[in-house]
Amino acid sequence: MNIEARENTYHYGVMRRAIELIDDGGGDLTLEQLAARMDMSPAHFQRLFSAWVGVSPKRYQQYLRLGHAKALLRDRFTTLQASHAVGLSGSGRLHDLFLRWEAMSPGEYARKGDGLRIFWGWFDSPFGLALVMGTEKGICGLAFAVETGAEPAMADMRARWPQAEFVEDPAVLRPLADAAFAQKGETALHMIGAPLQIKVWEALLRVPSGHVTTYSELAQAIGSPRAVRAVGTAVGRNPVSWLIPCHRALRKSGALGGYHWGLPVKRAMLAYEAARDEDSPAHEARAAG
Repeated sequence: MNIEARENTYHYGVMRRAIELIDDGGGDLTLEQLAARMDMSPAHFQRLFSAWVGVSPKRYQQYLRLGHAKALLRDRFTTLQASHAVGLSGSGRLHDLFLRWEAMSPGEYARKGDGLRIFWGWFDSPFGLALVMGTEKGICGLAFAVETGAEPAMADMRARWPQAEFVEDPAVLRPLADAAFAQKGETALHMIGAPLQIKVWEALLRVPSGHVTTYSELAQAIGSPRAVRAVGTAVGRNPVSWLIPCHRALRKSGALGGYHWGLPVKRAMLAYEAARDEDSPAHEARAAG
């Protein structure tokens, strides 16, 4: 791991500790108190937060409270049928990231990666160390190791396509990974899954950044309103976390539900997106209107 990656993983660790502090009843801590708990000066803590997410610690803090998921459901719930026409180019996307994707055929999926060459590499991300996998067509896997550990994350991803040939080559993936984490430019996805899973992942791609939906809403969107449990399983099996935004799927109650790479990562992603959306020119224009 290079120096920049280590620093980014450290920054995520600070975010995680802040989340734990707020969850333990520290939601009203001042900047000075939070900084002291992080063993930092207030100025350094402020700079770290601002560099990581682009907003002040005070602004970010409100999105890390346990009630944030319920507030999202109340204020930023997305009806997928209504957003279908908006698609990936909709105004809900904060940054200019264009996603193009291609899905494997059912027959190719059934072969469990046989004859497929998958490149892989470790990259720094806003949410700690990330494992990126991809074929010649685009990113097919994206895992976050800060909660699970690097070896379990690697084993998890390789087990999804056990017959594939895996080749370590970060250079091949870097342009796609850089665009994905910067949320700018263009990146391609190669979606490898069963037909039902592909439908669910396509529906997730229609949920704008900073917004959420529910598992039941996803089931409605794919035309299988009674298949909520199967939809939940498909969400959990999403191999391209963050880009296929399974973190935006919540339970009707406002509970976060599960997250394959750890709930602290899911909460950090939701807070990251909501805080950046709140601070965006588009949001300010909507509020002024």
